[in-house]
Amino acid sequence: MNLISAINDNIFQIITHAARNIKQDCYVIGGYVRDFLLGVNKEKKDDAKKDVDILTIGEGIKLAKEVSKYITPSPKINIFKRFGTAMLEYQNIKIEFVGSRKESYNICSRNPIIAPGSLQDDQNRRDFTINALAISLNKTNYGQLIDPFGGLLDLKKKILRTPLNSDITYSDDPLRMIRAIRFATQLKFMIDKSSFQSIKKNKHRISIISIERIVEELHKIILTKNPSVGILLLYNSGLLQTILPELTLLQGIEEKYGYKHKDNFFHTLKVLDNISKNKHNTIWLRWAALLHDIGKTNTKKFIPKIGWSFHAHELVGSRMISNIFKRLKLPQGYPMKYVTKIIKNSSRPIALISDNTSDSAIRRLLFDMGDDLDDLIRLCVADITTKNIEKETTYKKNFFLLVRRIKKLEQQDRIKNWKSPISGNDIMNAFDITPCKTIGIIKNYIKESILEGRIYNEYHSAYLMMLKKGDELGLKRKISNGNVVI
Repeated sequence: MNLISAINDNIFQIITHAARNIKQDCYVIGGYVRDFLLGVNKEKKDDAKKDVDILTIGEGIKLAKEVSKYITPSPKINIFKRFGTAMLEYQNIKIEFVGSRKESYNICSRNPIIAPGSLQDDQNRRDFTINALAISLNKTNYGQLIDPFGGLLDLKKKILRTPLNSDITYSDDPLRMIRAIRFATQLKFMIDKSSFQSIKKNKHRISIISIERIVEELHKIILTKNPSVGILLLYNSGLLQTILPELTLLQGIEEKYGYKHKDNFFHTLKVLDNISKNKHNTIWLRWAALLHDIGKTNTKKFIPKIGWSFHAHELVGSRMISNIFKRLKLPQGYPMKYVTKIIKNSSRPIALISDNTSDSAIRRLLFDMGDDLDDLIRLCVADITTKNIEKETTYKKNFFLLVRRIKKLEQQDRIKNWKSPISGNDIMNAFDITPCKTIGIIKNYIKESILEGRIYNEYHSAYLMMLKKGDELGLKRKISNGNVVI
């Protein structure tokens, strides 16, 4: 099976020539081969080509330097001496060169003890059979697929298996458990039954993995088209209980005197999938969808003759975000504040869909949310998970009408990212005062007047309101050129 001619990329010819010069066998291996056989690389645009891993029986750095001699202009080589690897870029393709190796592990660490090895040794250490596939770049068998573990058949069957004993594979490097779930989600594959049992058996080993590496894989799951697949696999494996216990606590339905509530865990998965239908929605909006109901665990209450209540769960949930972000070592700046803000306000638009809603209530939402209002509305629409088509249609229509009112008011009053038309200097110039709390009182009065619709959001109306409030506070208007400010 000769695949090089099918790939038809000049870089492999260059690598073959360079490797022959230094007498080192070499192979294309890993993700590039897997994705080529799946047809993924064909779908990629030229500016988004798949990175290439080159395995050589010898020194990866030495091969990279030799390859660079045959590329014009000569590319910069990034050398990683600690790992014995090197990387260069060719026509938007990042090519990494690594020497073949074999690995052994200490029970307390996922960092392997590395020694030089053969092609077979290197394929043995790979996480999954579909990632152990290699294509020869050597003269004797150029273009031949080397598949010692049946990875090609697993690709056809859409199955994820480990090359060797799953218990050993996952115990040695527990991050592979989450990688298995990530690949299953991205590629729409099934995890081999015995392999998944090994994940459940070894789930406790995830404790030796840094939270940064775990979250890196979790983000790749969340960014897929149907992230619920991966989140559910994490849950069924027992890994989610360690990573995000706040989410797993939502699972279950409780019934009392004939009243029951929905399963908030599976509802959350549906909301996350709904948000992810738009691939442009950011990772942080997806995090907001994933965590939007976590406050329900601590606010669940049964009210006789009424049923289950989750009063103020948005506020309680928003207050939990800081600790979650710190524990997972997620960014503490804008992303955390954004997710907190979205969750805290996640029920406000629902309260505004009535025809009786005042314009001032909508102005306040615009004022509080600013540029994040569109994302808040997206989350609210995604939160519609009823199976009743008539109800779903009505809810979405109401949100459409609300958005139309919001746009109309924004065009009229320009409240989004609002900035007061009156500055502190304007107030000091109008009255005989220096910087003090009174300035803040006047500015707040002007803001409230605009939000309540008593005046327009423009300088002249706000100036007159400033003078009125100043008079009420007993301030003396300044005299300018012999005249009192009016």
